[in-house]
Amino acid sequence: MADTQHKRQNTAGKVPVATPNIGPTGMVSLETALTAAIGAKIRLQTVPPTSRTIEGTLFTVSPALNLLTLTASPTPATEASTYHILPISALQSFSLVSLPAPTASLPLLPPLDHSALQSRLESTIARLRAEEARKGKGVSREAQEIFDRISRTLPTRWEGKDIVVSDAVVIEAPYRPEDCKAGSGAAKESLTRVKKVLEIERKKLSEKAGPSRPVIPAAVPLTGPRKGG
Repeated sequence: MADTQHKRQNTAGKVPVATPNIGPTGMVSLETALTAAIGAKIRLQTVPPTSRTIEGTLFTVSPALNLLTLTASPTPATEASTYHILPISALQSFSLVSLPAPTASLPLLPPLDHSALQSRLESTIARLRAEEARKGKGVSREAQEIFDRISRTLPTRWEGKDIVVSDAVVIEAPYRPEDCKAGSGAAKESLTRVKKVLEIERKKLSEKAGPSRPVIPAAVPLTGPRKGG
């Protein structure tokens, strides 16, 4: 009886160590150990090369999504709880810092503002579509650079491989001032302005590329009689 009480006293303060399932040795899997630790304060270590140590309360575990959520208590700097969402596969190890108190309750997640999320989604989609529309399809790198430079000054869009400026002037390949054409109803001043802007931007591109190397002529074989032959 005394031996039994002594064993209970020795094991009362011990915390079980979570280890991955490495075979039929009675060890539990990492996902099972994490699920059993929900609500407890844990310290985890992530795998290299971006190893880091994070400590907080284990909020939830989802083996199906391979994710866990850890919440850190607010600090004077943050004034709010911080949630870390990590892939379970990124864990190298974890240990229990303290078990949850019997009456402890996990902090409630703040309600989601669905209108704000939808607005943010639509804004992101519109931005990505605008960025994609600014990329010419099947055009040279020089043509794209000309487009990007003109668009800083004037509203510009692609129409096939042609550059349309201010919906009034079309610049066709190879995108020189003489390749500018005024659209129907476009003012002459618009055509003149676009030509001037294009001329300036092409000059800047030329200066950026630097002076062209002189062409070295191919060696011409001698046609005279060879010595000794």
